[in-house]
Amino acid sequence: MIATTRDYIVYAWNFIFDHERSPLRNIPDVAIRHYVLQALGLMWAVSFSVAISSYTFLAASLIGHLVLIAATAVTVSTYTVAAKRPILFIRGSGRRTDGEHY
Repeated sequence: MIATTRDYIVYAWNFIFDHERSPLRNIPDVAIRHYVLQALGLMWAVSFSVAISSYTFLAASLIGHLVLIAATAVTVSTYTVAAKRPILFIRGSGRRTDGEHY
């Protein structure tokens, strides 16, 4: 169980950013795992940029929040698929070994 706030922050950080602890660990190809993490990072950077820059206007603020909510949904969906069906990240990647057929 998580004992302190520090432990909780470390656990949450590792769960999100450590590819060997997050649900992305179920994707067998480390290169694809890295690509997915980079794509999620880019998505979050853009989301926060849009959200922070849009706080000066209400309509833009609403759009920024929608972008953040959508980014959260994409992240949760990606982690869920990585945990339950990691094979989906292999198809069409061109990184198969000899004799592997999916």
